[in-house]
Amino acid sequence: MAHAETKTRRRGGSIDLKVIGPIVALIVLVLIGVALNPNFLSYANITNVLARSAFIGIIAVGMTFVITAGGLDLSVGSMAAFVAGLAILTMNVLTDVWGVGLPVILVGVALALVAGLIAGLINGLLITRVGIEAFIVTLGTMGIYRSLITWLADGGTLSLGFEMRELYRPVYYGGIAGISWPIIAFAVIAILGEVVMRHTAFGRHCAAIGSNEKVARYSSIAVLKVRLATYVLLGLLVGFAVVMYVPRLGSASASTGLLWELEAIAAVIIGGTLLKGGFGRVWGTVVGVLILSLIGNILNLTDFVSPYLNGAIQGAVIILAVVLQRKTGTDR
Repeated sequence: MAHAETKTRRRGGSIDLKVIGPIVALIVLVLIGVALNPNFLSYANITNVLARSAFIGIIAVGMTFVITAGGLDLSVGSMAAFVAGLAILTMNVLTDVWGVGLPVILVGVALALVAGLIAGLINGLLITRVGIEAFIVTLGTMGIYRSLITWLADGGTLSLGFEMRELYRPVYYGGIAGISWPIIAFAVIAILGEVVMRHTAFGRHCAAIGSNEKVARYSSIAVLKVRLATYVLLGLLVGFAVVMYVPRLGSASASTGLLWELEAIAAVIIGGTLLKGGFGRVWGTVVGVLILSLIGNILNLTDFVSPYLNGAIQGAVIILAVVLQRKTGTDR
């Protein structure tokens, strides 16, 4: 009887640890950052952290839908590198033909979006129509895209022409009221993503498919179409992230986008989306992105732990988040 009452309080209590956990972790990280470095909360540092995390954040919003629907994509980092290289090559060629100008940038942007969409579509079709496991498909395409960018760059780096780079720079470094465009774009996409996840049939269908695919089919949900749409959406957002990323450095190489898939998946899981699917929240993913970004920022601002261990810490955070999810599910 007492055990049953305890379970009821866990379910019906006003405090849900799954909801406030990521927020508490974010607040703790901010306090640690302030304690370790007085410049942590400076405007320059905060805007830098937000701008650098926008690329992963945009991709992570798309990853939230994929994972909620019971899928996974390991190829997003390599996909971003390949799309960036393709866009840079195209803009360099068009510059020789048309000269430096806005039309070249517009074509490069359009190409990045279309290439990302097609890459996501290929992943989705192989998974939904051919019936190959998502892990196998995206592991394979991860290797393909990474090899393609290495081949395109001939083992080196693809660089945008200097004049075109200067013309394109405001897309990353410009903004409104001191807020850069990547931050604004991330915020808009996150808000739209949360609305779609919470208040549209597509979001509800993603959760239903991830929770129980057979029941979703019996409920007349177009399972294959919805799952395909999640991969197409993710590919499109990868292309959009590339549009924001290229003007930052003006180059792409085999190391571009390295471990982006790890960061995107980690942000989604830390934010409370279930790795097995069935439940997702975009606002939680945003919190997860900020947590990972602040961890990396704190490591860079202090000598407490080497910043080269950032990937190891992110991997440990993923494992811990999944363990906590399983324990919470067991309690219920």
